[in-house]
Amino acid sequence: MILPSLVDVAEILTPVAATGLVALMIGAAVAHGRRKEFQMITINVVLLALAAVVAWGRFGPHAF
Repeated sequence: MILPSLVDVAEILTPVAATGLVALMIGAAVAHGRRKEFQMITINVVLLALAAVVAWGRFGPHAF
């Protein structure tokens, strides 16, 4: 998620990757919930929130 913004090449990939990471963390939280691994869900939620902020910031009204 960092590389496209650093080198100014294909910067649209940053929010797309963040959105994909949000979807992945939702799936991971569901999988951990089914396996009763509740401590891991908090890590998934934190990573989900960070990726959501990046996606919102890059897709938002003040993007780029």
